[in-house]
Amino acid sequence: MHSRIFHVLLLFTVMLFFPGVPTDAQEKLKLKPGARGKICLECHVDFQDKMKSPSVHTPVKTGNCVGCHNPHTSWNGKLLYADASKICSRCHTVIPDRALSVHQVVANGKCVLCHDTHAAQFKNNLNKNGNELCFSCHKALGETIAKVKFKHTPVTKGCLTCHASHASAKAASLLRENVPALCTGCHNSTNPSFLKRHMNYPVGNARCTVCHNPHGSNTSGILYDTVHKPVANKMCSQCHLDPSSPKPFQTKKEGYELCTACHSTMMNETFGKKHLHWPVVSKQGCLSCHTPHAAPESSLLKGTKIKICGSCHADTVERSEQVKDKHAPVTEGKCNACHSPHSSNNSYLLKKPVVEQCGMCHDWVKHSSHPMGEKIRDYRNKNLSVQCLSCHSAHGTPYKKMLFFAEIQNTCVQCHEKFGR
Repeated sequence: MHSRIFHVLLLFTVMLFFPGVPTDAQEKLKLKPGARGKICLECHVDFQDKMKSPSVHTPVKTGNCVGCHNPHTSWNGKLLYADASKICSRCHTVIPDRALSVHQVVANGKCVLCHDTHAAQFKNNLNKNGNELCFSCHKALGETIAKVKFKHTPVTKGCLTCHASHASAKAASLLRENVPALCTGCHNSTNPSFLKRHMNYPVGNARCTVCHNPHGSNTSGILYDTVHKPVANKMCSQCHLDPSSPKPFQTKKEGYELCTACHSTMMNETFGKKHLHWPVVSKQGCLSCHTPHAAPESSLLKGTKIKICGSCHADTVERSEQVKDKHAPVTEGKCNACHSPHSSNNSYLLKKPVVEQCGMCHDWVKHSSHPMGEKIRDYRNKNLSVQCLSCHSAHGTPYKKMLFFAEIQNTCVQCHEKFGR
């Protein structure tokens, strides 16, 4: 008991007198003359070789081990003076005030994912060199960049050509400058050849990444791999006013009317159905979901289907992520497996009536099933027929088989009241 009390008192005493990084450790710790670091190395002999690395952390190089570690006791692992996620920030301020974007590993204090805290073979104590370090986390991007036909020179030189490693006070995505300023640092937008490539439209102040993939692509001019036909054919004036006009980027028509000229068949089919998806007739029209120039996704979609749908239906997406029994199309982000994105003759914009839609994957007619169809009316509401959604939720529930109740009996007695207990 006495030894435990002594240990606690000693711990509080050390925490009181050595709360932060000791600036005069030689005096406070009463180290022997010339003992800085040498005493530590008597036990940690493996650090003798580590200190011969090309890049050594300054406290290690100067033998100031107590700059980070408490030599006696600590609340934190490895006898650190502070939590491992906060210890680095005591000396290194890498996030500027009002940063517009912060590297997630920095925000989480996971400095060791990129840096070796003691010494490394690469500059700035980095664990790996150049893009190899970035691609150790951003693997999918690294694999894509390696395969693309047309490579962007700054990317091959290194990610840090365009991105800041810790945080950016100027732009999102850790960009050193916002677009187009970042791009025009290399590409002179007033150059005649540049203007010719862009059909003389003054794109110097436009956002380059609307059309171009900054990491490289399989399309000439590093355009995104899905290119709108008028753009591919350099027919900008088909949609925009003449490049010499006062408002060259203004479109000749607004909303879906601009698209109707080329996509008349699809638009006629869309407006010929009972239920219309409201973004189609909004002020943005087709541009609510599609980009007009080029895109990494098929059908010129602004992003993945789940991302686009989730921008409006965030509550549905969030709820679907939390359910136990997940519906495969929802989990895979294939909203259009069941729903038509433009219009439909069926409720919920389903491609087919509910029973037929579900039957495309679930062959319920081959096994015992509750009677369903137009002739079977729902006792709770005679205006409705009994169908799959009478008992199940297509986007999931907290219960098994996407039922509305935890117990199957509780589902049944909603209509078959006489069997209730």
